[in-house]
Amino acid sequence: MLCALFLVASASFPAALAAQSDDLLNRIWEGVQQAQKKYTSSCGTIVETRTSTLMVKPLVLRGKFCADGTKRFALEYFEPSKMRIRFNEDYLNVTTGSKTEVMEVGGNVRRAQSYFSRESSIGNLKKNFTISVREDGSDFEMKLVPRTDNFRRRLNYLVVKLDKRDFLLRSLEVDGKSGVNSVFVIDVNSLNPKIPAETFEVYKPK
Repeated sequence: MLCALFLVASASFPAALAAQSDDLLNRIWEGVQQAQKKYTSSCGTIVETRTSTLMVKPLVLRGKFCADGTKRFALEYFEPSKMRIRFNEDYLNVTTGSKTEVMEVGGNVRRAQSYFSRESSIGNLKKNFTISVREDGSDFEMKLVPRTDNFRRRLNYLVVKLDKRDFLLRSLEVDGKSGVNSVFVIDVNSLNPKIPAETFEVYKPK
């Protein structure tokens, strides 16, 4: 859905603990790859909570989403105000009110996929992030801290939670250099649905 996931033992862990974490990483990584093959589409609900030192109180956005593989995604927020986001292969549309912003982002998306959802991606992650992993109740939790400037310029860290049973994404926390922290809580309620093609229709640059 939001790209596949990751992890590896923190370099600061003792050797024995690092070995255990690396074993857990390999197990999770295999589970994520199998889940991507098994669940090719999904729909559900999403709650995003944004916080910032400049905000008097958190902003909570509620919406619904559908994803078809890694190339098509639709997200619609309906609270506190309406906003629609659609991605279809190369183009991203963001619609608020009567205004639609059209962006060509295919190259950026393919680069992200090379980090998170291809066979070589685990090596890329180890190179670009310091990653710690642990079991947290019914979830696997992974924290990724950028170690290269390419990511460090934009991110402080990412925290990913996956369901232990099916390796589906439960939540994603993004702490950005802009000072905004966003936590996305995901509830998948439909797996492998047949999604109408118009769900992912986008405007393209003229």
